[in-house]
Amino acid sequence: MSVLLVEDDRSIALVITAALEAEGFEVAHCDSVAERDRLLHARTFAALVTDVMLTDGDGIETLGAVRAAAPDMPIIILSAQNTLDTAVRASDTGAFEYFPKPFDIDELARTVRQAVGNAEGRGTGADDVPVAGLPLVGRSAPMQAVYRMITRVLRNDLTVLVLGESGTGKELVAEAIHQLGQRKAGPFVAVNTAAIPADLIESELFGHEKGAFTGAVARHTGKFEQADGGTLFLDEIGDMPLEAQTRLLRALQSGRIRRVGGREEIAVNVRIIAATNRDLAPMIASGTFREDLFYRLNVVPITLPALRERADDVPALARHFLYQAADEGLPRRRLDDGAAQMLARQPWRGNVRELRNFIYRLALLMREEQIDAAALEPFLAERAEQAAGPATGATLDSAVASWWHGARPPAGELYDAALAAFERPLFIHALRETAGNQLQAARLLGINRNTLRKRLTDLAIDPVEIQR
Repeated sequence: MSVLLVEDDRSIALVITAALEAEGFEVAHCDSVAERDRLLHARTFAALVTDVMLTDGDGIETLGAVRAAAPDMPIIILSAQNTLDTAVRASDTGAFEYFPKPFDIDELARTVRQAVGNAEGRGTGADDVPVAGLPLVGRSAPMQAVYRMITRVLRNDLTVLVLGESGTGKELVAEAIHQLGQRKAGPFVAVNTAAIPADLIESELFGHEKGAFTGAVARHTGKFEQADGGTLFLDEIGDMPLEAQTRLLRALQSGRIRRVGGREEIAVNVRIIAATNRDLAPMIASGTFREDLFYRLNVVPITLPALRERADDVPALARHFLYQAADEGLPRRRLDDGAAQMLARQPWRGNVRELRNFIYRLALLMREEQIDAAALEPFLAERAEQAAGPATGATLDSAVASWWHGARPPAGELYDAALAAFERPLFIHALRETAGNQLQAARLLGINRNTLRKRLTDLAIDPVEIQR
């Protein structure tokens, strides 16, 4: 059997040819779109292995001629342009597989063998998908694995469970799957399941009828109905109360819901994408997360790397956020290579969310348009000092003394005012540590979530603003 290899880098072509010949294939090699098309019209090939950037054109954009000449031939695409854009474009062609460079040569050879012997791999293409404004940035190897998983779920409605630390971009993955998938014309509805009180979660997810309970003055359409025909993103699923997990499982199993206080069962057509930053295995073992719900959600798991695991992406992310900040009205800034590498060496405990907030602060406060290492250093030093917190009890003593001798309320109100003055930064810090998740912040502080909510209201703290 013959394989057509289209690759303009001769050293790579030699290695691929040797690997495919070891698999028993005869390999024909060329380095251009024109020669590819000539060979395809002259003879039949069992598979096509093609690079994207060729000497006379784009290997993906010109695949229409390949499909016309050999509609059932499996295609494997190689690319050094390792972005989600490229991965999606490769998927749109109906390619059997996409390999970002550098790749495992043995895996490539095995994949070609599988493609030739697998009739399922002989696709006929797919509808065009818009790729402008893709929400994910990064070309590191860990992100390539994420991109490849995303492309595998675009042409189906399988349930996806996105795993990863807080701030890694789990909702962005859900949005990408929706925007690029077959439900893109439908609604995308996101709900933080941990932020809904246990007694209201059924109403929030499934809706309620007028008069169903005290305060239900009108019919309410729940998130499942709002997402009908589209995608429902269930964020922080690991923090959902156990009773609510049971109700959710029932809806997922049946594909039908019933509004609170209603009698009619309503069929809903939604794709479910769930996400959590928690390790669900010990929760299942302890009985705080239902095992059957886990299996219902964990059909296709996608694990997002922490930013420390993809430090090579930090410069691209930082420049992306500077452009984003300028588009939102902040001063336009440029990051030089020295400053970008300094950022890449920093520990970003809050992951991409923390980096974004830091870059927005730079865009606002920097005096010069160009951000170099010297200009960046004071901001990094301030960040490190804030992360370290008070070094000694004397630091806290001095803060109290400064407050005591400053503007303060009348005698008799001092104690309550001091508690409020301490509570506000304490609660803000707890919310920042938990990315605005009130349930986690309450657990961290060791107080009831309702108590935390009341104090946030009293102290005029907006959890949404804390996440920005």
